[in-house]
Amino acid sequence: MINNYYKDEKLINSYIYLSGEYMFNKKIDSRIKLIFLFFISFFVVIFLKVVYIEMVDYKKLSSLALDLWSRDLPIEANRGLILDRNGVVLADNITTTSLVLVPSQIKNKEEVSKTLASILNVSLDEMKKHVYKNTSIERVHPEGRRLDYETADKIESYKYEGVYLVKESKRYYPYGTTLSHVLGYVGIDNQGLGGIELIYDKYLTGENGAIKYFSDAKGNKINLSEIYLEPASGMNITLTIDINIQLSLERELNNVESTLKPDNSLAVVIDPNTGEILAMASRPTFNPNSYKLFTTEVLNRNLPIWMTYEPGSTFKIITMSSAVEEKVIDIYNDHFYDSGSVHINGTRIGCWKSKGHGDQTFLQVLENSCNPGFVKLGQLLGKERLFSYFDLFGFGSKTGIDLNGEATGIMFPLEKVGELELVTSAFGQGISVTPIQQVVAVSSVVNGGNLYKPYIVKSVNEPVTNSVILENKTKFVRKTISKETSEIMKYALESVVARGGGRYAYIDGYRVGGKTGTAQKVKNGTYLVNNYIMSFMSVVPSNNPEAILYVAIDNPKNTALLSSYTTAPVARKILLDIIDALDIKRQENQIEKVKYWNDEVYYVLPNVVGKTKKEAVKDLFYYNIEYSGSGDIVLTQSPKEGTYLAAGSTVRILLGN
Repeated sequence: MINNYYKDEKLINSYIYLSGEYMFNKKIDSRIKLIFLFFISFFVVIFLKVVYIEMVDYKKLSSLALDLWSRDLPIEANRGLILDRNGVVLADNITTTSLVLVPSQIKNKEEVSKTLASILNVSLDEMKKHVYKNTSIERVHPEGRRLDYETADKIESYKYEGVYLVKESKRYYPYGTTLSHVLGYVGIDNQGLGGIELIYDKYLTGENGAIKYFSDAKGNKINLSEIYLEPASGMNITLTIDINIQLSLERELNNVESTLKPDNSLAVVIDPNTGEILAMASRPTFNPNSYKLFTTEVLNRNLPIWMTYEPGSTFKIITMSSAVEEKVIDIYNDHFYDSGSVHINGTRIGCWKSKGHGDQTFLQVLENSCNPGFVKLGQLLGKERLFSYFDLFGFGSKTGIDLNGEATGIMFPLEKVGELELVTSAFGQGISVTPIQQVVAVSSVVNGGNLYKPYIVKSVNEPVTNSVILENKTKFVRKTISKETSEIMKYALESVVARGGGRYAYIDGYRVGGKTGTAQKVKNGTYLVNNYIMSFMSVVPSNNPEAILYVAIDNPKNTALLSSYTTAPVARKILLDIIDALDIKRQENQIEKVKYWNDEVYYVLPNVVGKTKKEAVKDLFYYNIEYSGSGDIVLTQSPKEGTYLAAGSTVRILLGN
């Protein structure tokens, strides 16, 4: 029993020992398997990652690697074009060359510095600042920007490593000084600094491109193909401007500047039915291609919207319209007697005709530009009504034209308007207005009484598809007068040109309305002696207006101090070009002009193209002939057939066979 017990115990102990050993071994096997599985999983993950990198993420990582190696040589984008209403380019781009350095690639920095300093005419120390600069890419600014072809060729001839010539875009204005204050100008970095270039800079600015080359950490070039990133041009802008009318304004203001030597001069043309500006110019002017040669006073003064002054007699259009609208007068039947002057609170207000015009209708008061007659109109209207019309026509506030620098003018506060201020305001004295305010107001007088917001940008377009990004349209502001009053005023303004002070603007066959203005200038609260602003406001055709023209000449020299002799003839020349540009048709029912002994005689120019020289001489009997070319047959003539031309004017003909 005892022996059996011991045998059983031994067996049990053996069993326990063997079981423990088995369990121990089993644990070791499990750990080995876990370790094995871990390593298998690890290598699988690594393998899958490699596969992913090679198969999926390759492009991304390659791109990141290339970015680390790449360097960009900039390519400047073209600014968007600025065009007139008919698609004529007013602001363009030309390709120029600029200098860019990669200092790490330049082997002989001393030699390169000396060479470039000599070519660019800068000091050696200044050039060394660029050549030795610790940067990946160095733009040589400003000396190396916008290089001429000769300079660029000299640099290129040396073939220096690390010296690059890159293409850049430079703004170019093909018409030079034409429309300069409206277009504005751009700086050396192609940023807008004035006019449309500044206001619409975000649209005109394109997206720059680049040439990507590759280099190692030390800047040495890697032999990989360069990548060209094409620049994207800015948006194109179409203006309401008609270049043919604009060139007419520029020509006549140039003539005024050279002959009359004024302090300033300006002209503006507007479509009275839309508010579109057809032309705008002022003197002094500047060339935006070389704007650095001009003072800021010249660059930043767009006189048609910036200049404020007493309007003088052109303002009588507004007073007369207000009086007709309020029915305080009947311009055809009500009369006013002009003795030559009136006295208001001890102040004498005289007529330009010292002995007066005697008995007149109020239509004749306007024709004769009689100040005492407008004193009467001011009194009949009273300050509340008269000044409410001034507000209604937009005086004393900005028109909102899409150009920078617009002034507001100055009107008397109603509480400070006494009898003297009332009557002087009625004929345009003691108040201050801008030219743009006047043309907008007069537009409403002749278009049926609709005041429109003026604008000069017609649309912003995508350059490739020409799709419209932004578009300005006619914006009605408010009603000023009735259609009936407008009809009366259109006739009255035509009568002024046919029978009154605007007669030097009369054009046979075309109905022209207008009003002269002669305003004495003020300095430090005192009226200057023999210093006037001469102006002329005109409309064509007067019965169905298509254009309003305003011309003003500030302090002209060596001329009669009367606007009828100074500005009306200038306006007439521009009006003829407007008629041609807008294809305005002849009419036979215009008001007949009152004839004076010294009036110019006008004839319709015949067609002499195709005729012999002898026949042309006979047909052009009333004119001076200027010949060019050789031969016996007339090939071309200028002006063209059908033009109304004063006797004694010059006709140019080209002869050939």
